[in-house]
Amino acid sequence: MKKIFKFIGILLGVLILAVLAGITYVKTAMPNTGDPETLTIALTPQRIERGAYLANHVTVCIDCHSTRDWSKFAGPLTGKDLGSGGEKFDPNMGFPGTIYARNITPYSLKSWTDGEVFRAVTTGVSKDGSPLFPLMPYHSYGKMDKEDVLSIIAYLRTLKPVENQIPEPSLDFPINILVNTMPAPATFTTIPDTSDVLAYGEYLIGAASCVDCHSQKDKGNNIPGTEFGGGMEFKQPAGIVRSANITMDKETGIGSWTKESFVQRFKAYADTNYHSPNMTPNDLNTPMPWVMYAGMKKSDLEAIYTYLSSLAPKKHLVAKYEKSAK
Repeated sequence: MKKIFKFIGILLGVLILAVLAGITYVKTAMPNTGDPETLTIALTPQRIERGAYLANHVTVCIDCHSTRDWSKFAGPLTGKDLGSGGEKFDPNMGFPGTIYARNITPYSLKSWTDGEVFRAVTTGVSKDGSPLFPLMPYHSYGKMDKEDVLSIIAYLRTLKPVENQIPEPSLDFPINILVNTMPAPATFTTIPDTSDVLAYGEYLIGAASCVDCHSQKDKGNNIPGTEFGGGMEFKQPAGIVRSANITMDKETGIGSWTKESFVQRFKAYADTNYHSPNMTPNDLNTPMPWVMYAGMKKSDLEAIYTYLSSLAPKKHLVAKYEKSAK
């Protein structure tokens, strides 16, 4: 019996050492997406205009990295200190720890090279080599046209510098270790010509990361086969809000929508007469940044509709709003 216990003890010791060695490797050798490129991005008017359009209406970087007024429907931006960060994402919202959107104004990024910003946006590795939690969909941004990413960075360089110190993230175990494995090298694509409406719509919907919210999740990852079928849960004080099924299923998705009604669903929030309704903590609010997406070009929204129309419909009835029991 002593020999058996001794053998078990040795085996456990070896296993513990192997686990510790694995953790050490992950924490010290990863992430590894390569050194930042040596870049000097020319701040041309064309790039700044394109970057402003993307960051505000397609990739909506400004949405997460600014303050949203959650006393209003869809949490429109307050309009103050754009890009200054501070939006909090914590366990009450279903996240594995507490994460704050970073300050991406020139105040915070002035010490970052263009290459360091580019690496962070497209691979998920910060200036100091540490991993970024993929709340920012860098896996999607790393598949964009490189010139579009450069344009976004050019635009960010023009924002008003805002002094706003952001707390460091605090991730729960084991995510605080696994996060090191999440960054990945970019695999850039070339933006299709707008005349190829289907391919262009696919590019836009990837840049907007629509699939990340409109799919069901398991431990933060999209469940294969649920893409665009909706069902991702957003926890709120009043209950749970789930993303919509945006496939063309006529009963449970948007299959009964025409292209015109799809575009108008967005453009209604761009109407000068539109005012976001007031919301209370007892109301369920949508995280969908309708007002920002409303600024997307009509032709771009039409291209997205065309791409969604090409996908196989998914019959998935989503209970969008689930109030907490009092």
